[in-house]
Amino acid sequence: MGAGSVDRRVSGRFPDFPWDTIAAAKRRAGEHPDGIVDLSIGTPVDPTPAVAREALVAAADAPGYPTVLGPVAVRQAAVDWLERSAGVTGLDADQVLLTVGSKELIANLPTQLGLGTDDTVVIPELAYPTYEVGARHAGCRVVATDSTLSLGPQSPALVYVNSPANPHGRVLGPDHLRKLVAWTRERGALLVSDECYLEFGWEAEPVSVLHPDVCGGSHEGLLAVHSLSKRSNLAGYRTAFVAGDRAVVAELLAVRKHLGFMVPTPVQHALAAALGDDEHVRLQKEVYAGRRDVLRRAFEGAGWRIDHSEGSLYLWATRDEPCRTSIDWLAERGILAAPGDFYGPAGARHVRLSFMASDERIAAVVARLDVS
Repeated sequence: MGAGSVDRRVSGRFPDFPWDTIAAAKRRAGEHPDGIVDLSIGTPVDPTPAVAREALVAAADAPGYPTVLGPVAVRQAAVDWLERSAGVTGLDADQVLLTVGSKELIANLPTQLGLGTDDTVVIPELAYPTYEVGARHAGCRVVATDSTLSLGPQSPALVYVNSPANPHGRVLGPDHLRKLVAWTRERGALLVSDECYLEFGWEAEPVSVLHPDVCGGSHEGLLAVHSLSKRSNLAGYRTAFVAGDRAVVAELLAVRKHLGFMVPTPVQHALAAALGDDEHVRLQKEVYAGRRDVLRRAFEGAGWRIDHSEGSLYLWATRDEPCRTSIDWLAERGILAAPGDFYGPAGARHVRLSFMASDERIAAVVARLDVS
């Protein structure tokens, strides 16, 4: 098969890569005399904590292959962190699997679970695009909804939930999650909770789907996905883990052994060290709280409305106009945001603003909005 055939097949299976669609706005924003302020992506800009860097260096002499499962001590660090920080109990190290970042897991999960054309995957109405891309890669049918009532009698194979949510920052309470756990269990569906922003609740207290008040003390039919990219500024390390249903974790392990999905040994040790240290996360959260407050006041002062945004590292902002019009307005001022339609039709009148930019760039936004 020639390259042209491959290109046509890929473009037919997947939507356009979202960030490619704002290339013109990025160019326009980059023409600002003081440079672009890029609020479109959620990438850390602050230093990787010393505890993780030191652990990485200490484990750098690693001539042999790592295992896909990872050492018990590293997985136990994840268990201990979940109990200490999220109140998760009854979890064992063999219910944890290391992953090469959380996006890798989400993109490959339907395929690695053996799902295909006969299966339905449910994603949130407004959602991180990789949920849909991973499901379509496996050939699954995708339904985007926040209401299980809309599904009628059908029984999906996989249901994603994301709280605190990307893009809009909504935090789902324990009552909502309990009902969702009961619904998926009644239908034999796997519930996968993307909890990478769990430690970033601002106006509500996030809860893990593995918390006993939510899951009833049983992890059956449940997976929770956690990433260190945001909470520990480890995006460049590509380190995350998934925890939950013992049988599902074992199935994923068996598949991933064949496929060679291994987290490098030094990175595994950095993960364990970062999970064992709560202080750097507390300090980073204080930094983000300050940036969030400054950015929110600046946009509200410029006539924008902020919806939801109870958690995560984004503000969900609108001027009650098409989101691409808002993107152009911001680009004229040297500011790049993510259009809400990246995440589904329901986002067509919002933009997502990351407050993970540096203090200097956040200050530049304030100055540019103040003179608009």
